[in-house]
Amino acid sequence: MSAVGHAAGFDNDLYLREQKKAILDRTGRFTNRLYLEFGGKLFFDYHAARVLPGYDPNVKMKLLQELSGRADFLLCIYAGDIERKKMRADFGHTYDVDAMKLIDDLREWGIQIRAVVITRFDGQPSARVFRNKLERQGIRVYTHRFTKGYPTDIDVIVSDEGYGANDYIETEHPLVVVTGPGPGSGKLATCLSQLYHEHRRGLASGYAKFETFPIWNIPLKHPVNVAYEAATADIGDFNLVDPFHLEAYGQIAVNYNRDVEVFPVLKRIIEKITGGPSFYKSPTDMGCNAAGFGIRDDGLVREAAKQELVRRYFRYACEYALGFVEKETVQRAELLMRELGVEPELRRVVGSARAAAGEARAAGQGNKGIFVGAAMELRDGTIVTGKNSPLMHAASALVLNAVKRLAEIPDKIHLLSPSIIESVGLLKKDVFGARTVSLDLSEVLICLSINAATNPMAHLALEKMKDLQGCEVHITHIPTPGDESGLRRFGINLTTDPVFSSKHLFVG
Repeated sequence: MSAVGHAAGFDNDLYLREQKKAILDRTGRFTNRLYLEFGGKLFFDYHAARVLPGYDPNVKMKLLQELSGRADFLLCIYAGDIERKKMRADFGHTYDVDAMKLIDDLREWGIQIRAVVITRFDGQPSARVFRNKLERQGIRVYTHRFTKGYPTDIDVIVSDEGYGANDYIETEHPLVVVTGPGPGSGKLATCLSQLYHEHRRGLASGYAKFETFPIWNIPLKHPVNVAYEAATADIGDFNLVDPFHLEAYGQIAVNYNRDVEVFPVLKRIIEKITGGPSFYKSPTDMGCNAAGFGIRDDGLVREAAKQELVRRYFRYACEYALGFVEKETVQRAELLMRELGVEPELRRVVGSARAAAGEARAAGQGNKGIFVGAAMELRDGTIVTGKNSPLMHAASALVLNAVKRLAEIPDKIHLLSPSIIESVGLLKKDVFGARTVSLDLSEVLICLSINAATNPMAHLALEKMKDLQGCEVHITHIPTPGDESGLRRFGINLTTDPVFSSKHLFVG
């Protein structure tokens, strides 16, 4: 089956109904309010969409929109992530920028953030700038320091020296959604700090956790759960059978290491805060996750998840070449693929891109001795290829060839005017002092837009660009920033071989 086909293995509408019911049922268990730790991406959850075909990447926002009339929203961000300018790999921007973008996106959905919490704050200069920026825009910001005594000294943690040292955040509604960019943002600590303050006020509030993966009610080694392990291989997460759930109920449930490791401490903290037994007997109990109930075609979902394993492997291999991850991360991804009998060539575009590069080498094409091949799988399963040349990058040629195929434009017809290509090349070489005049994808798209004003074929091709959304692409060399950003705008699922397209250390 084509990796980009329209078949759905996941019932998004059913999932939305079941997930909303699960959260409301959990909220009803507590007389005051529920603090819901909301993990994963709120917007654009393309990992979930890739492994669960039919999953709406923005379904969580639809869920929150339906709950917004009875919910407050807190956004947590770890001060250390701000200070070291941690990046979101899928969008290419830092976590502080992501937090601000998230606030804007929530507002567009009619949801207002109650407050932003900067966690483990210790006066970091970048975190102070971030706080000032938000406060001057009228957004309430709280700073929480590292919790004294955590994780072993429960008496200190649950005291005025621990959670009590944090300012109490005033909320109004029975549900408080606590979210934040990435793992380790301090969501759990913020929830527990609020529980401490509210129980001291005589308010019986509770805690729960919502996170899509791993899916607790499918097998441990189901490809969807293995794909989640691959997605978190860089931070060392792994799935396991929840031992506490097995002991309490005699039922197998899947969870992941951080939740299982922290549960004994969390259970004791909750009991210390409430003065009674814990709300939960297991980490799985804490969750109110309904994704497993939305799977309607297990075979389709399994195949989609195997494809994601391959994508993650290529991403880590490139990140290793670029110095972002250690070799162990790549090896972990390889091991997970072997567990399911998956090879990189399962991804159809890989072989086609490498074949295109080989053809370019055999024909003496390419640019300055570098032979780059690129391949795209269109939605109907058709494979289109492109090669680099002195005029344009392989990604540029690929996209032009793809839209020509979609628009049924003959190969011999040129979409770009030679005069426009020449003018841009002169600008790059003579004005900007670029080493090469070969056009990257972002430059080609600008040229095509200009040409579309006078060239009907270019205009037709431009209209077909929207049909590239969600297509699969592989390139035999690490793309330049202009190629990568151009492909990202299309929402293309990109993988590349860990090979540099230039011997230069800086590629602008």
